[in-house]
Amino acid sequence: MSTNVSSASPRFRSKTLTAALAFFFGSVGAHRFYLYGLRDVFGWAHVIGTLIGIPGVLLLVATQRSASLGWWLAIPGAVSLFAAFLAAIVYGLRPDQKWDAQFNAQTGKQSHSGWTAIFVVIFSLFFGAFLLMTGLALSFQTYFESQVDAAKSLSQ
Repeated sequence: MSTNVSSASPRFRSKTLTAALAFFFGSVGAHRFYLYGLRDVFGWAHVIGTLIGIPGVLLLVATQRSASLGWWLAIPGAVSLFAAFLAAIVYGLRPDQKWDAQFNAQTGKQSHSGWTAIFVVIFSLFFGAFLLMTGLALSFQTYFESQVDAAKSLSQ
């Protein structure tokens, strides 16, 4: 007589690994899939946003930032990227006790994240802020150049 009882124990989820996945592969939802599985809607939203954003960025590069369609397509990709950096910061700064209460309550294990998670947070802040400032600078430059061109065409 054999019983077919599944003895699958809950899986331990590392805070440091989650923050690192959000930093390196967050724009494709890797951190969401790690935490919640492949059925996570927000993980797939990251994938879709990135898949829409890549052609937008390529179109902007090809047209020297003049294609309005490129701007509209690039926005979901940028939102996905910045949300991933923000997630890395939020996950990395969450206290281990709160992390374990939410994600590891049934495992019987405790997190000890240490300095690695803090370094992921620092890099997320640095690269996220750099990309945000770069994106804003390019957006404003493109806008003001188009206004100068419009003013020149009116004055002729």
